[in-house]
Amino acid sequence: MEPEVTLSELADDPAAKAALDGLTAFNAPFVGPHGFKPLSLVVRREPGGAPVGGAFGWCYGAWYFLHYFYLPEDLRGGGLGARLIARIEAEARARGCIGAWVDTFSFQARPFYEKQGYVVFGTIDGQPPGHARHFLFKRFT
Repeated sequence: MEPEVTLSELADDPAAKAALDGLTAFNAPFVGPHGFKPLSLVVRREPGGAPVGGAFGWCYGAWYFLHYFYLPEDLRGGGLGARLIARIEAEARARGCIGAWVDTFSFQARPFYEKQGYVVFGTIDGQPPGHARHFLFKRFT
């Protein structure tokens, strides 16, 4: 009998957990003790205030992946972003990570990441159309 395959457009499809659990179990012997662990910094304009941005990602396989990073326009250009990257990298190193990686679109923050010591290791031209997606990494010393 042929397995059933269905299309899903659910953002939090419960079936995704089954796939992730299977993949995690498969990867475990190769990844070892460096399993998935969230690591984020939240930015608020004032103590206890509503979150307005931050750096959000996870440690996995001895590397930190910066999934997304956002600061409102008025909080950019004063060094806060660089301090956040340095702090998240320090925490990632303390957790055993040997480096960090991120992806960014050509209209976003590639020059910012390069100023922080990140190097492009791949680019997808035309993603999204008319732009490019850049993948950058930084190995900790």
